Amino acid sequence: MCVEASAGDNGAVISPDIHTKEPDLAALAALLADRTRAAFCLALLDGRAWTATELAQLAGIARSTATSHLNRLVTGGLLAEERKGRHRYVRLADPAIAEMIEALAARAPQQLVPVRSLVAARQHRAVAFARICYDHLGGSLSVAITDAMTEQGFLDWEFGPVLTPSGAAWLTDTGITQETAPHVRTCLDWTERRLHLAGAVAAAVFHHAVQESWLVPAGGRVVRLTDQGRDAFRRHLGLTDEALTAR
Repeated sequence: MCVEASAGDNGAVISPDIHTKEPDLAALAALLADRTRAAFCLALLDGRAWTATELAQLAGIARSTATSHLNRLVTGGLLAEERKGRHRYVRLADPAIAEMIEALAARAPQQLVPVRSLVAARQHRAVAFARICYDHLGGSLSVAITDAMTEQGFLDWEFGPVLTPSGAAWLTDTGITQETAPHVRTCLDWTERRLHLAGAVAAAVFHHAVQESWLVPAGGRVVRLTDQGRDAFRRHLGLTDEALTAR
């Protein structure tokens, strides 16, 4: 059965079987409305591929329950899966998903989490100071690096952010190489609630810092700034002691 449009529509005839598409934001929100699935996505911001067993241990749930949650996230397009032999691994689908998760975390209401030990308090400070954000650095140190690159004229924000010619020269002089074009994006840092550098340039800076042992893995998403790293960031970007210290 066809439906005849009004005279204002020039008498067009519209079939009820014709459909158009529009974003189903509610479906996307439903994927993250569960605290376990949200915790999985935050954990996967470390850029690694995890097994269902590892994520189940993280959340303190049964492996079968974790698998059910992961299936929903994969079907919904937030996660991608890969298989190595009999083992199944999951990771965030792409950098855009990582940036979306980080931005949502920055805009989410803050919930009070009990800190019952000095170890937990140090861990909280460490996450806020320097952590892996998929393929680049997040935390107050990353925001300080972004600010310093701006002050040094390495980033232009008029139409950007854009890497300037002096910024490209700085990368070369520092020994930072890129496998892709000097693409610059930003993430809204969820602990600082300010922008930090993302994209190919940020990834190159982060990977160089790890290769040179300016930053070293410290468990989970946390990376630790070494004495060598403090000296390097002071020398190359003029970062202050305050910016180089976890608060």
